[in-house]
Amino acid sequence: MVGIEEYQRAVSSQTAFSMSVSGGFASQSSVSSMASAQGEMKQGGIQGVPVLTLYNPNLNIRIVGVNGAVIGRRQGPYSHFFESNMYVSGVHAQLKYGPATGWCIVDKHSSNGTRLNQRTIQPDVEMSLKAGDIVTIANVNLQVIVN
Repeated sequence: MVGIEEYQRAVSSQTAFSMSVSGGFASQSSVSSMASAQGEMKQGGIQGVPVLTLYNPNLNIRIVGVNGAVIGRRQGPYSHFFESNMYVSGVHAQLKYGPATGWCIVDKHSSNGTRLNQRTIQPDVEMSLKAGDIVTIANVNLQVIVN
């Protein structure tokens, strides 16, 4: 299993890449070059971990999964996507990867819930993600892509 610290160390020599969101705000990611790391992982890179992407083209959101990363309005490497969305909790959900389970999402006792394919996820229960799934963080739908 690759932890967020190990992932960040593995890509620390790379440059940051830009992520943008509709609504007029864009920022440099605090996580080092996930774009370059994504390319590495597609080639079998970091311990053979498949690349997880959560995508919403209408909101111009493209999240590249990092093991252990929090999805939230106040914390985590993706907070800039949700900072103006009051329906998303400060710490809403967490992404996890395990060799036996693959990529999973865990609701972290969020106020407005996390859903997988329109079914509410119980807090602290890991739910496996597969290509084509729809994850809903409060009121934001994200398509799951796994390569």
